[in-house]
Amino acid sequence: MEKLVIKGGNPLKGEVNIQGAKNSVLPILAASLLCEGQCIIHNVPIITDVDMMLEILRSLGVIWQRQGHTLIVDSSKANKYQIDDKLMRSMRSSIFLLGALLGRFNNALVSRPGGCDIGERTTDLHEKGLKSLGAQFGEKGYMVKAPNGLKGAEVYLDYPSVGATENIMLAACKAKGVTVIKNAAREPEIVDLQMFLNKMGAKVSGAGTAEIRIIGVDKLNGCEHRIIPDRIVAGTVLLATAMTKGDVLLKDVIPEHLELIIIKLREMGADIAIGENEIRIKGTYPLKPVDIRTAPYPGFPTDMQPIMMVGLAIAEGTSIVTENVFDARFKHVGEFRRMGADIKISNKTAVIKGVKRLIGTYVEATDLRAGAALVIGGLAGENTTIIEKVEHIDRGYEKIEELFGRLGGNIIRIKE
Repeated sequence: MEKLVIKGGNPLKGEVNIQGAKNSVLPILAASLLCEGQCIIHNVPIITDVDMMLEILRSLGVIWQRQGHTLIVDSSKANKYQIDDKLMRSMRSSIFLLGALLGRFNNALVSRPGGCDIGERTTDLHEKGLKSLGAQFGEKGYMVKAPNGLKGAEVYLDYPSVGATENIMLAACKAKGVTVIKNAAREPEIVDLQMFLNKMGAKVSGAGTAEIRIIGVDKLNGCEHRIIPDRIVAGTVLLATAMTKGDVLLKDVIPEHLELIIIKLREMGADIAIGENEIRIKGTYPLKPVDIRTAPYPGFPTDMQPIMMVGLAIAEGTSIVTENVFDARFKHVGEFRRMGADIKISNKTAVIKGVKRLIGTYVEATDLRAGAALVIGGLAGENTTIIEKVEHIDRGYEKIEELFGRLGGNIIRIKE
């Protein structure tokens, strides 16, 4: 059992390179299953979600090797379309393999995915889209077949789901004919997936807009690709710097992907300068209150909601945060209250009255982003914070104690 021990009070200072995006690399690794050759993927973060995806790919016959932050993935000998239930439940992103398996084998035998408990995360839209392409679902749910092969179709998503958009993209790449996804999700990670697929020889256009068009091809080949920077990790560092009154230069970022986060941080009083692939932030005190409403991209990202909330907990005034994406993404509020935060919840709205300081104590990471928020709360707070269930944080942050330790944060990992 591992814990993070944080002694707060040090302003973060220095430079940091931002890791590759978790939410980009996972669907891209699933997409590599469609390829009958070797893919070289750079800027892959060393996180447990990537480890689990690689374990699943190995179980399907994929051969891979890691060289630091580069993965060499060879799917030419992949010969299985069944994924063990325990592996499926190890992560939410295992669901992407459903579209990839159908695209490769016209068959898939999987169970429902796992992942963070942040509310209802149905797969209805995934199923609707794949059925439109000719997939047939068995009575047990995910015994899926396309006996006549997948065929292009027009798919309208009732909600711009990132996962459903990506799953349909993967399945449609080798389907016969043309697939059009309407009301598609527009996240930067979907654009990155399109770039990877097209490098393999797919014909995908429109990613980043509400309509994506895929012309099916017979074969996909190997390619080389670099994963985009993780905008949520970048946002975490920005908030931590603002809260600790620090001065940090973030390198290897794409500022356009952080537009709304930067706007809100400036409203809170942070001094932010934007360069080419870099952002410099200087924290000021006291922070000012702002209101946040989460929404699909280009709206404010739900993954940043817990991280922003812990910053608003010490803002001078009252802030309102409305969560419009997940119905149970306020579980972290109880842990923030243990640190002295004044937060009241009513349905999907949180009212945050800023306090002068957060006080370190024992807390527990309830999910990935909530855990990261507790880390930066501890860095900015007084006394010592001890965070349990850090395995949630390790799913998306590469050695978070080293990330903030390099910037002067007093944070260590201990085993018990």
